[in-house]
Amino acid sequence: MSASGGTKAIVAALGANLAIAVAKFVAFLFSGSSSMLAESVHSLADSGNQGLLLLGGKKAKREATPQHPFGYGRERYIYAFLVSIVLFSVGGMFAVYEGYEKIKHPHEIEAWYWPVGVLVFAIIAEGFSFRTAIKESNQTRGALSWTEFIRRAKAPELPVVLLEDFGALIGLVLALGGVGLAVGTGDGVWDGIGTLCIGILLIVIAIVLAAETKSLLLGEAAGTDQVEKIKAAVVDGDTVTGIIHMRTLHLGPEELLVAAKIAVQHDDTALEVANAINAAESRIREAVPIARVIYLEPDIYNEAAARSGTNPAKDHPGADPAKDPAKAPVKDPANDSGGSTAVAVDATSADATSTEPPSTAPDKAPDTPADPADPADPTESGH
Repeated sequence: MSASGGTKAIVAALGANLAIAVAKFVAFLFSGSSSMLAESVHSLADSGNQGLLLLGGKKAKREATPQHPFGYGRERYIYAFLVSIVLFSVGGMFAVYEGYEKIKHPHEIEAWYWPVGVLVFAIIAEGFSFRTAIKESNQTRGALSWTEFIRRAKAPELPVVLLEDFGALIGLVLALGGVGLAVGTGDGVWDGIGTLCIGILLIVIAIVLAAETKSLLLGEAAGTDQVEKIKAAVVDGDTVTGIIHMRTLHLGPEELLVAAKIAVQHDDTALEVANAINAAESRIREAVPIARVIYLEPDIYNEAAARSGTNPAKDHPGADPAKDPAKAPVKDPANDSGGSTAVAVDATSADATSTEPPSTAPDKAPDTPADPADPADPTESGH
């Protein structure tokens, strides 16, 4: 989801809500309708929410600092979460309170044509804003349903605007129904009921927004299609023979962290491994441009640990040393202890060496080889 698309939808919603808020408040002054007062506060809260989204987008563009080395991309998630709080407290709770008071102390609506005229105008303006949000969302939604799009979107702006505009349109219909029934029956209780329904609607939308943005704040992985592209880009079939395990994390809507432990051949030189890692990083960034931060750790695939169940990559091609003796566990030539060595290579340097000292294990290898790196962690490979 592009930031420009989100900004266009936010600006359209902001302009519409400011105009609607003023019109609704004027209608409240002339008619005394509590539905109009609730709707004017709702539109004012929505205007503040769009301001928060624009502020979050601006702050997210700041450069990384030593204190925040991964940048400020998550600022957009934080401000989207604040939007849900404002929508719940200022919009929803105020409308519930106003509706309750109007039901307890109803009064007849005066100058009914003011609220009706303003509500019709508001429906047209909100419809324009909603149409803009739909148009911008369709550019990135693909084949996803609207529910899936709101749940899976990594950029929060368009889902927030979509839900706000959808809630605003439903709220306007409720307000129009409450005012119409109050005028038609002469009973102001209907106006209060419409206001109460608006408040409940806003609270429900605020809860949905809070749940979705909380998940983004906690940190979400890349989408399934992006993960598959990254996996295909890492393995070259020559130096990099497989992925032992991989993790992805969104540092922001348009910034992805990729960390992976990759399998390399035991007889590759440090220069060959370093060049292979640099090439893999280039392929990843070409396949998934938002992959900005990439860490690739080379490791020797341990067949013995895979057969004993301590290596998660036990289905790695050629895992049966009986079928291919050349792929048997690599021994440390320094002491021939039966344990394999792990080679750590800096992808930015061609002058890389082994970081593990010679093993001091007894000459006889254990009957059941295990992963000496982390036998308790099933996600780590054998070394």
